[in-house]
Amino acid sequence: GWVAMLQHYFVGAWMPPADSVNTFYGKTQEDGRHVLGYKTTTASRIAPGQNADITTTLYAGPKEHKRLIKQATGMDLTVDYGWLHVISKPLFDLLQYIHGWVGNWGWAIIILTVLIKLVFYPLSAASYKSMANMRRVQPKMQNIKERYADDKQKQQQAMMELYKTEKINPLGGCLPIVIQIPVFIALYWVLLESVEMRQAPFALWITDLSSADPYFVLPVLMGATMLVTQLLSPQMGDPLQRKVMMALPVVFTVFFAFFPAGLVLYWVVQ
Repeated sequence: GWVAMLQHYFVGAWMPPADSVNTFYGKTQEDGRHVLGYKTTTASRIAPGQNADITTTLYAGPKEHKRLIKQATGMDLTVDYGWLHVISKPLFDLLQYIHGWVGNWGWAIIILTVLIKLVFYPLSAASYKSMANMRRVQPKMQNIKERYADDKQKQQQAMMELYKTEKINPLGGCLPIVIQIPVFIALYWVLLESVEMRQAPFALWITDLSSADPYFVLPVLMGATMLVTQLLSPQMGDPLQRKVMMALPVVFTVFFAFFPAGLVLYWVVQ
């Protein structure tokens, strides 16, 4: 086993010999310091007048996969992708492979994002087709709402009959998007956790993909692309919902303004 303390891109870990038996501990002192370590329960007998060596290994450095996998078993898990690790790890491996090909982490992010979008294209196309069908029958839906304004049950029945007649799945536009969400969240954690992004330049003024865009160009570009995407999408829901949706690009722009540039670059491409 091993015991480690993490600090985003870095880790400090004690790794005793694999054939020893140990008890690991961690505690917080009254002065706020964190203490961790281990006690070995493997006996080591030293006869009078004899010498013996008791060894352990300390690792203190960046959370680089290629380094960590050479240490104790499971040390690569200190790169914490959370509950989506099973998706994040293959995405990182693919990102690393692309980087080995192009030699730039920024371009690797762009290429990987485009590849993922291509893989999910059939789902996206089905989603857009469903939304287009919903937009086509919007006048009929509005007519049903007005006709049965005082009878919600009949309104629901009429709606279901309309969906059946028009061969429309009301969830058809949402389900393909929902399926894609875990993959994009997983890639989000890959870009947030990977020390490889630290001090990695992309192009022009982006000299560190782990730091925020100093001129806020990428966040503004992201907000603009979100706005254009919304204007091109079918306008569903009531007027209040539409106003809220139109405000989201502004909210996301402010929110992403202080995110690492690598994350914002990924979201712009996505």
